[in-house]
Amino acid sequence: MKKNMGTADRIIRILISVIIIALYLGKVISGTLAIVLLVLSGIFILTSFISSCPLYLPFGIKTLRKRQTN
Repeated sequence: MKKNMGTADRIIRILISVIIIALYLGKVISGTLAIVLLVLSGIFILTSFISSCPLYLPFGIKTLRKRQTN
């Protein structure tokens, strides 16, 4: 899979995931909402580590900066 996520995008996704996990562990969220958000959090972490978001492909979105060659 081609990389299409920039560093800022990856950091934001990881921060959102950490916040969701903290809310769950602090018992602020529970039930079905907690399960849905934890699954979303897992997807965010996975896509952050592989630097590729499958939902960006159909829309042609790339947050990855192009490298400059000199």
